[in-house]
Amino acid sequence: MYWDESRKRWIASKDVGVRPNGRRHVIKGSGKTRTAALDKLAVNIKKHEERQSPAPKPADDVKVVEAVQRFLRYGLMGRDTSTVTNARSLAEHHILPQLGERPVVELTADEVEEWLEGRAEVLSTKSLREVRSVLRRSIERVMKRDARVTRNVVDLCQVPTGKRPGRPSKALTFPQALLVLDAAERARSDMRQYVVLSLLTGARTEEVRKLPWAHVVAYDKHVGAWRPIHEAGWDHEEFAIYVWRSVRATGDTKTKKSRRTLKLPERCVIALRDLWQSLPERPDAEALVFPGKDGKVRGAMTVLRAFRAEVVGPAGLVAADWCAREMRHSFVSLLSDNGMPIEQIALLVGHSGTQVTEKVYRQQIRPVIQDGAQAMDQIFPTEVKIPVPQFVPQ
Repeated sequence: MYWDESRKRWIASKDVGVRPNGRRHVIKGSGKTRTAALDKLAVNIKKHEERQSPAPKPADDVKVVEAVQRFLRYGLMGRDTSTVTNARSLAEHHILPQLGERPVVELTADEVEEWLEGRAEVLSTKSLREVRSVLRRSIERVMKRDARVTRNVVDLCQVPTGKRPGRPSKALTFPQALLVLDAAERARSDMRQYVVLSLLTGARTEEVRKLPWAHVVAYDKHVGAWRPIHEAGWDHEEFAIYVWRSVRATGDTKTKKSRRTLKLPERCVIALRDLWQSLPERPDAEALVFPGKDGKVRGAMTVLRAFRAEVVGPAGLVAADWCAREMRHSFVSLLSDNGMPIEQIALLVGHSGTQVTEKVYRQQIRPVIQDGAQAMDQIFPTEVKIPVPQFVPQ
């Protein structure tokens, strides 16, 4: 108990132990009198005791239903509402009814494989990957808390092909890309700028939709620094965009490596400058480059409909076969076809390493291990004719 002169109150405190971070946990109560401070301290201690969850069960007693429910409650904090809703729906309809009552420590790989095979009759391949991920991450949380669960059996099971195999990713060829750019130039709305920026920088669609004008910058030679376009103007030679935001629950990019600065090709500069000059009034720094009708972030479906109607269809392609995210795939494919090393492509698209780039865009990356093929071509050139034994009748 002590008197706080700055607050003009008595402070009663009690040490109740150590926090998970190693610091002492002290609960306090304040009041104008000693008695009031003690009463407030008692109330706060009671609240603390009510918040304390019971000691975690040993793995022998933890069932799949408990592991999944705790993952849904604590393992998806900070995620977008739609992500949490989808994970909860998959768990409630496809995990808990079949595996919920099984103890985690007794669950076998054979059981998981049989469960996945059964779900493949009603789910798409994409949904199978997602529902498997929920189960795997739920068991992973149990493993971190109890050493008796020595392995995650879900890791031993492959995802089968679902009822619908899913929509395979693809990329524009160079002639198709020219048609798309030409159609974008004739677009009635800002889809021209949207498509040019997506295709020529490789930015994700959720990154382009959240791009503010403050993150469109020009290099000012007079001060030797990058300045926002609303301060520097367009009378410069070099321009870039800060890919620092994304349409996600946290507002940040997909990963830390995705936070990057991309220099703009000349065609992007011209398109953005035209868009800036077409605006009825000068936007403020935080205004979005591609806002929706309400000035907020444009919806993904709004972009998709305009992309197909104003760009893909007029380009002579089948509109339903293409979506905006495939501009990013096309960016990777075009750079790879022109001989850019995969390490540089990974940096441009914001991947933490080439392994991610090769895995996600494996259909768009040209073969990078060519030494063996080149050596074999030198050893066995096609112009050398292999002698054919002549048959001599006896």
